[in-house]
Amino acid sequence: MFGLKFTYLDFKKISLLIKPKNMHHLKINQILITILFLVFISGCAEKEKPVVDQSEAINAWLDEKYEEELQQSPITLTFLGRKDIYDKLDDMSEEAEEKQLAWMASTVEELKTTFDYENLNADDKLSYDLWVYRYELRKEGSAFRNMDYIYDQMRSVHTQLPNLLINLHRVDSVADMKNYTSRISELGRAINQLTERAKKQAAEGIIPPKFSFEITITQTEALLDGYPFNDSDKNSPLWNDISGKVDALQNKNEIGTEEANMLKTNAELALTKHFKPAYDNLLQWFQKEMANAEEAPTGVSRHANGADFYNYKLKQMTTTDLTAEEIHEIGLKEVARIQEEMMAIKNQVGFEGTLKEFFEFVNTDPQFFYPNTDEGRQAYLDDSKMFLDSISAKLPDFFGILPKAQLEVKRVEAFREQDGAPQHYRQGTADGSRPGTYYVHLSDMNSMPKSTMEGVAYHEGNPGHHMQISIAQELESVPQFRRQSEYNAYVEGWALYSEVVAKEMGGYKNPYYDFGRLVNEIWRAIRLVVDTGLHAKGWTEEDGIKYFKENSSIADGAIKAEVRRYMVMPGQATGYKIGMLKIQELRAKAEEALGDKFDIRAFHDTVIGGGAMPLSILEKHVDRWIESQKI
Repeated sequence: MFGLKFTYLDFKKISLLIKPKNMHHLKINQILITILFLVFISGCAEKEKPVVDQSEAINAWLDEKYEEELQQSPITLTFLGRKDIYDKLDDMSEEAEEKQLAWMASTVEELKTTFDYENLNADDKLSYDLWVYRYELRKEGSAFRNMDYIYDQMRSVHTQLPNLLINLHRVDSVADMKNYTSRISELGRAINQLTERAKKQAAEGIIPPKFSFEITITQTEALLDGYPFNDSDKNSPLWNDISGKVDALQNKNEIGTEEANMLKTNAELALTKHFKPAYDNLLQWFQKEMANAEEAPTGVSRHANGADFYNYKLKQMTTTDLTAEEIHEIGLKEVARIQEEMMAIKNQVGFEGTLKEFFEFVNTDPQFFYPNTDEGRQAYLDDSKMFLDSISAKLPDFFGILPKAQLEVKRVEAFREQDGAPQHYRQGTADGSRPGTYYVHLSDMNSMPKSTMEGVAYHEGNPGHHMQISIAQELESVPQFRRQSEYNAYVEGWALYSEVVAKEMGGYKNPYYDFGRLVNEIWRAIRLVVDTGLHAKGWTEEDGIKYFKENSSIADGAIKAEVRRYMVMPGQATGYKIGMLKIQELRAKAEEALGDKFDIRAFHDTVIGGGAMPLSILEKHVDRWIESQKI
């Protein structure tokens, strides 16, 4: 009001300056004083007006928009344990991707016009920044939409969608089973969409190496092997799952024999009418296109625009602006440092010989392997559970926030199992209806040494992926999208950091298993060298394998699978070590800044208590926590 602000002292001084000479002057003075008083009151009201708390409003807005986003992806909803749009699968077309990007752009514009960033509190600013970051990163990546291989041996939809039906599509009722059958038809549609995109991609010269075709062909043939696709005396993977789920409904007296037979008949029809034609078409394309694939290619830089694409993948996967050359050099330095620690353990156990000879000993001596039998496979699973149970009992000493979700250890399903392929984690659901799962490839026990299994269990389970992802999903004070966010460098960096924290918690009592921890760590350091070598320095698959063999004790089968993974997933493998180094850097900064005030439990809760985030934003988040602890 009037653009004026007076303090109470100012008002008193002005009133004393007005000296009345007569009643007329007194009345004028009284009027002036009254006006000044009203101005003063107005000014005070304006000055002391509290900043409106936008937390409730922005969180509600973000939850609303995230729900709109989820409704565009039936697959994501199923991963979250929800049964919305349970009869559908995602639209896999380019047009659908463009539509979603446009939708994201509109939400960012609405966010910026609806909320005053400067008046948000620190956590709400974090939510705001993360929402904008997601869009900007995806927008930048849209220029390379056709550069990522549509099909490869690691993460392609041709295996992931059947896996979703088998492992994530719960059948608790007749309606659920009917939706399963509908999704078989949807699966055929999705595969046909992706095959057309793969053909377009191949026409531009962008196809994966020959080995990728060989593996994807084997995977596809495995899905088509058995009833109802051929005269084999075994069931195909999907039919085996369908039969089991229908039989389970019947055993619970949800349905009778007649209805069970009808459900199976309809599912069989969907498999033969929609699934098989789509996969036959895909298989034929694989077999035809493989002739054009390179036997010994370099990385994606061999493709047109490949160098720019790789730079984007590094940014996406590390959430930093580090260049390929910088990452390569970090890798070389880390390899040298870790090898010194390996030498110390070699000397500790009394091994006489070079480090390379020690690698050979650990790689070949029978004491470091389980039998390549079903009993050996079960022993691997049992011992992994034992390590996880032991470390989980010590979590409260290092963490204030603990996960509620349960953790299972399982062997990978036969149709997607690969000799020597890396173990992996699949998250559970926030409501606890589906536990988190640590998956292990056990088809070749000679590729699964005992020495590394302890560290891998901590990486995939607790305090690694299972703990971090479960805690994020269980958060109640942040918007939903932050509970489900995934940033490669953060998620994998935390898991690798967890392998080291487990040592502080009392893990790795066997020095050979501590050596295995270093094998895991040097593995991730080597990734920095090999990934950038393949995609930025012209290395071939053999070059990558050679560097691995010269600098680690990793089994040959695992090395081959690893290098082939990097070939088709550029940049992804660099996130682990870059993320770990950043978390260790932030911890060292906090320890130095806080001294005796440093609390390891509070630090860990700060890092994993707000959901996944880019490393640049994580650093700001930790810096704010450090300052708050100094008070």
